[in-house]
Amino acid sequence: MENVPNQDAPLQMFNESAIISAELRRDPYDFVFIDKVIDQRLKKEVLADAPVIPDRGSYGLPSLHYGAKFDACMKDLLSQRFRHLVEQKFNMDLSPYPASIVMMGNTSGRYNEGYAHTDSKHKIITVLVGFSEEWPYEKGRLRILRGNNRDDCAFEFAPVFGNMLMFRVSDRSWHGFLPQKGKRMSVQLCYVDSKWYPIRENVRHAISAFVKSIPGAKQLIDWAPRSWGNKG
Repeated sequence: MENVPNQDAPLQMFNESAIISAELRRDPYDFVFIDKVIDQRLKKEVLADAPVIPDRGSYGLPSLHYGAKFDACMKDLLSQRFRHLVEQKFNMDLSPYPASIVMMGNTSGRYNEGYAHTDSKHKIITVLVGFSEEWPYEKGRLRILRGNNRDDCAFEFAPVFGNMLMFRVSDRSWHGFLPQKGKRMSVQLCYVDSKWYPIRENVRHAISAFVKSIPGAKQLIDWAPRSWGNKG
């Protein structure tokens, strides 16, 4: 008989107790912050196995190369066990919604990055996990916003290793960040309303990655408004 992985096995890399005990905050909308959700003793190993991302923007996991420890983090995030933890936190059933993961590696500091937005209508819950070795800057932290104004901030999330932020997507879930150039590594997991959404996003980000490799095209993308096209 073929061995089938236990999808509800305990998480290997993430601290379940920290997720369970984290407070659900409701102002200005439902969000949860968990500090050091990955054991800091694993930091060196995980970051050594993390993808090398040379450019700004988001990349689908199929376009990235990474090692075993980082892969273990992704398997945790995509597991049924983690989904159940998120369901319990937001008191909702996520079983109809597939998961989609993309990763960011850098920000350019251009004026057009981090614009305030509420996330795509196709997203149900967004989960962010920081994988930056450090983030010493005042700017560039993701801001939970009270509206379409990056200065009207209720909470800031630094994308450093092991920090996790999750929020319920709605027409009030405004967020963004002030532009800051730096190695800003973070993973975004979203539960979405269609099985086609992850496929479409992986194709879209793969095309974007290819275009960035073309001399001259990368500069045009860097200066293009981030609000063009579908919002994240």
